[in-house]
Amino acid sequence: MGKDTIKLTRKIQLLIDLPTVEERKEAIGKLYHWRFLCHKAANLIVSHLYVQEMIQEFFYLSENKKYKLVDEKKDDMGLFNRSRINCTYRMVSDRFKGQMPTNILTNLNSIILSSFKQNREEYWNGERSLQNYKKDMGFPFDKEGICGLKFDPEKKAFCFRFFSIPVKTYLGRAFNDKWEIMQQLADGKLKLCTSHIKLKDNKTFMLATFEFPKEKHRLRPEVVAEASLSIEYPVVVKIGKHKRTIGTKEEFLYRRLAIQAAEQRLRSGMKYTRSGKGAKRKTKVLDRFKNKERNYVNTRLHKYSRELIDFCVKHQAGTLVLMNQEKKIQIAKAEAFVFRNWSYYDLMTKIKYKADKAGIELIVD
Repeated sequence: MGKDTIKLTRKIQLLIDLPTVEERKEAIGKLYHWRFLCHKAANLIVSHLYVQEMIQEFFYLSENKKYKLVDEKKDDMGLFNRSRINCTYRMVSDRFKGQMPTNILTNLNSIILSSFKQNREEYWNGERSLQNYKKDMGFPFDKEGICGLKFDPEKKAFCFRFFSIPVKTYLGRAFNDKWEIMQQLADGKLKLCTSHIKLKDNKTFMLATFEFPKEKHRLRPEVVAEASLSIEYPVVVKIGKHKRTIGTKEEFLYRRLAIQAAEQRLRSGMKYTRSGKGAKRKTKVLDRFKNKERNYVNTRLHKYSRELIDFCVKHQAGTLVLMNQEKKIQIAKAEAFVFRNWSYYDLMTKIKYKADKAGIELIVD
C-alpha cells in the first residue's frame, strides 16, 4: 500500500530583512560563503565515499585481505572507528565547523550518501563518472534552519530567521497557493522536509519541499482511463464511452514555433544594432525571449496534465494507462523536429506527480 503523503517543492524568493544596505550586503555575503563551503564539502564527501567503495582495489599487493565498510566495534573486519555515515560527516565537520551551520553539513552529507548508494553499481562498473558539484549548487537545510516563522501584516510577508539571518518572503503578484502553504507551515499543519537555498542572478530562492497529504477522491481501481500522448493532440483520453482530446497541435506547436521564429529574427538583426556598451547592449532585446518559450511550454503542459487528472477524477478512474508510449518515443527520436518540440518527458513528469497526488495508479505501456 502506498504512502498517504507526497513531497512537492515550491520556489519562494527570499529578501534579507535588515534596515541598512551594509547589513544586507554582509548577510548576502554570508550566504555566498556558505554556498562556497558547501561546494567544497560536497566534492570532499563524494571523493571519500568513492575511495571507500574502491578500497579493495588498493589491496592488490596483499593477499587474503578481508574488510568491511562498517564500524570495527560491530564487526572484527570493520575498517572504521565509527559508523560509515559519521565518517564523512566528521571529516567535513572538523574542517568547516564554526564557518557554517552544522545543520547544513548534516543534510548535505545525508543527501550525497543517498545519491551515491543509488549509483554505486554504475560507479563500480565504470559506466558512470563520479558526480562533480558546481560552485553555484544549492545548499540544503531542514526545519531547524527556520525559526520564528510568522506573517507580518505591516510588511505583508512571512518573516523568519534563516539560522542567524532575518529574511522575509516575496511571493509576487500571482502567488497561487504559496501564501496558503506558508500559513499552514507557520501554524504547524504542514511538514517542511529537507529543502535548499539557491542563489541565482543576485536573488535568493528557497526551494522548499513540503509533505502534502494526498487528495482523497472516490476512485474505483477497476475503472481504467486509457490516455495517449502525441503531437497532433497533446493528450487523448478515453474512459469507457467517454472520450476527450486535450489541447491541439495548432494551439501548442504553432505558438511555440512563433516564439522560436521571433527570437531567430532578433538574432539576425542584432548586427545592425547601435553599439556603445558591447555585447550587453546588442543582446538587450533578446532578454525578453530568454525564458519565454520555456515558460510557455511549462504553463501549457501543466494545464494539459491538470485537465487529464481532473477528467479521471470526474469519472472515478483509479487507474491511468499511457498507451503505446515506447513506440512513439522511438519515432520522436528519429525525427529531430518532433523530438525538439514535443516535450514528451516534461508532460510525463507532470502527469506522474499529479496522478500520485490524486491517488491514481499510473501505468506506462
